[in-house]
Amino acid sequence: MSPEAPHSLFEDTSPAHPGEWALSLALAASPGHLDEMRDPAGALVPDWDDFFGHVGTDGLADLNRRADNLQRQIRDNGVTYNVYADASGLQRPWALDLFPMLVSTEEWARIEAGVQQRARLLNAVMADLYGPQTLLRQGLLPSALVHGHPGYLRAMQGLQPAGGTWLHIVALDLAHGPDGQWWVVGQRTQAPSGLGYLLENRIAISRQFPKAFAGLKVQRLAASYRALMDGIKAQAPEGEHARIALLTPGPYNETYFEHAYLARYLGLTLVEGNDLTVRDQRLYLKTLKGLEPVHALIKRVDDEWLDPLELRPDSSLGVPGLLQVLRAGNLLLANAPGSAPLESSAMLGFLPAIGRHLLGEELSLPSLPTWWCGEDAALREVLPLLKGSVIRPTYPRSGLETVMGQSLGARELDEWSGRMARHPDDYTVQDWLPLSQTPTWTGEHLIPRSAMLRVFALADGSGAWRVLPGGLVRLAPRGQLMASMQRGGSSADCWVRTDGEVDKTSLLQSAPSTLALAHQKRPVTSRAAENLFWLGRYTERAENGIRLARIVLDHLGGEEPSSRPLLAWLSELAREHALVLADVPSAEHSTRVFARSLMAGLAPAPDSPLHARSFSVGYNLRALKNAAAQVRDRLSPEHWNLIERTEAEFAHDCAAMAADAEYGTAEALAALHNASELLAAITGSQTDRMVRDNGWRLLSVGRHIERLITLARALELGLEHRCMEDPAGFEAMVALFDSTITFHAMYQQRRDMVALIDLLVMDRDNPRSLAWVVQTLRSRLAKLSQSATPRDAVLAMGLPDPDIWVLTELCHWQRREEDGQLVYGELAQLLDGCELAAADLSNEITRLHFSHADQRRRSLGA
Repeated sequence: MSPEAPHSLFEDTSPAHPGEWALSLALAASPGHLDEMRDPAGALVPDWDDFFGHVGTDGLADLNRRADNLQRQIRDNGVTYNVYADASGLQRPWALDLFPMLVSTEEWARIEAGVQQRARLLNAVMADLYGPQTLLRQGLLPSALVHGHPGYLRAMQGLQPAGGTWLHIVALDLAHGPDGQWWVVGQRTQAPSGLGYLLENRIAISRQFPKAFAGLKVQRLAASYRALMDGIKAQAPEGEHARIALLTPGPYNETYFEHAYLARYLGLTLVEGNDLTVRDQRLYLKTLKGLEPVHALIKRVDDEWLDPLELRPDSSLGVPGLLQVLRAGNLLLANAPGSAPLESSAMLGFLPAIGRHLLGEELSLPSLPTWWCGEDAALREVLPLLKGSVIRPTYPRSGLETVMGQSLGARELDEWSGRMARHPDDYTVQDWLPLSQTPTWTGEHLIPRSAMLRVFALADGSGAWRVLPGGLVRLAPRGQLMASMQRGGSSADCWVRTDGEVDKTSLLQSAPSTLALAHQKRPVTSRAAENLFWLGRYTERAENGIRLARIVLDHLGGEEPSSRPLLAWLSELAREHALVLADVPSAEHSTRVFARSLMAGLAPAPDSPLHARSFSVGYNLRALKNAAAQVRDRLSPEHWNLIERTEAEFAHDCAAMAADAEYGTAEALAALHNASELLAAITGSQTDRMVRDNGWRLLSVGRHIERLITLARALELGLEHRCMEDPAGFEAMVALFDSTITFHAMYQQRRDMVALIDLLVMDRDNPRSLAWVVQTLRSRLAKLSQSATPRDAVLAMGLPDPDIWVLTELCHWQRREEDGQLVYGELAQLLDGCELAAADLSNEITRLHFSHADQRRRSLGA
């Protein structure tokens, strides 16, 4: 069958042999590119023949289902890659293809040896650049590429890193040329990305092809991660007892998902710069218990942002004084700062000679031919070759992008030649290599796409390097020449075969959604505690807002007219919960205007005039998601997905309503009902699936502070407006406390105030009663005081004590002589005291636990 003719997966005439069937579905690689799947004669290479043999004809007929399962798994695990220029939004699902890249045992042995050699060389170069600088003195490396590089850190000169190792993680980007040779195209040493994504890729793809994964004897990854952690501990100041953290720029970084993923997998504390502080030349983590020492830090922050005192003063990502901690030898930082010059594309052209000088060896894994235009001879040589080359910036932050020479016309080539002649140091030219093409699945065909492989070398602490068996495969979009995730590329897994025994080391204690390595309790940082506290408050606030909105719409749209006291009560509550703006007429005056205003403000579109003024349900759901994003490493993928889904679906439902001029109350109630069900699932995740540590206790305290304020205020306003004297108002109050079923089960059709106060205020078994909420708050604070600070026990004393509440006294009221209205003296005083105590408790918790040591702290509170 010709490649152009679509082949149905379900034709009865399909070839019996899986390999033949796969070939009939596959398009050939583009001319000039190596086909990873076929040999020069067009037959399947042995590795791919084995792969399809294990998949079988039934497996090939099932590829679309497997592809759907893969996308569902990526979505369910919340795997994202943030693209700043993506018009569809900040986050998008991680793009992963169904088929892996296969690497034979022999081929990997050559790659492994070459990568280990390169890692040793780069570590030696780093040591020389910040030590004796023999490479500069002997002219093996131009000074402009070192001292002229903006990433060269003079503050690191003469420093000796803890353990003597400069680089612990080295990533090399490899390309497979048309002749079968692997070439080094680039190297990453500051904060190499991919270690988390490739792990997720491995788990996801091996699940789709379990028989092939086992049958091909694919080498596992876990032992390499363990070697990295063992190596860091061995060289850290505290050795085996070292506390290790992972430093992230935060949830707005494009690879934040893998920061959280790696932290869970390796059992590390995920920290941001504001979580850390320096005292007496030592690094500390700010926790609920106080300052706790940090002995090793794996950084995912570029070097220039690490220390605002000695590097970029405008950085809010680093830690003031961090470099001084390094100088004192009190911290292992992986990787040591200052490696940016090693990442320059120009460096590749000088490494062969440097390798002979430092290692006494020829590089077994060659660099793609590279010329730094700062040398006159190199500039003259490459200018006539630009059409078949790649023009790269020599330095970061130059405002230049990589340009493919073959994409330029004659006039553009002349313009580039002029720029390079005027500023030669800024440009590096690299030979263009047609990337090998590996098969990808489109639903009907195996389509070849250009691929680049990122391989990782990890220091094991003994001076040796361990190469992770596999890597992150980046795929270029069909018809494009550059494999870049930021430019719409996707990824694939890489399977390395072994002739020996497969390493069975595993760091997975259970399902991938609950990855962990360490059994010890991790500390709760002040920042995590604050965000968990507000995660609880916004969850409760969103639930209360939704419940109130549903009650309001039910009563305003009902067949029976509501009483004025009920409308007045609902109107004031709706304003206080920001369901309507303050200038909207009360429901007593116009139920239609009030209802339309409430529905319009539930989640207005970003371009709506209401958006900036609306703090209704949609705002609380966004705030809930933002708080959750800050502590994503503490949430299961299912929990995070529920939060994202709730916010997205509610925004979608409200946008659909806004686009329909004829929408009514039914559509709004349906959107609120859906959000309410999803929030119930979120609450279940918080209640039943989170570890009961101090972070969870503060989340619970946040929820119950919000609940106490909301319910006490609602009951207080109900008394003021006398709405419970009306049957509908009585039922609305019980519904707002989410106690309708309980009330009628206990009291049948009674509607007297004694029964109401008994259930909503006094009942210790009702989780919506004020007594239960206060009792729970006291319990959480008592537990918190045992492991965080004794001062939390003092905070509980500021709450009302339900043990001294007496139902008969709370039910004692009298009528005022002037207007005949009932006055609930003791009850009103109690409700007011509950509100004030909850507000004071929130302020004291913030002061006690969340007051970070600098002014760059961002509070999520409102």
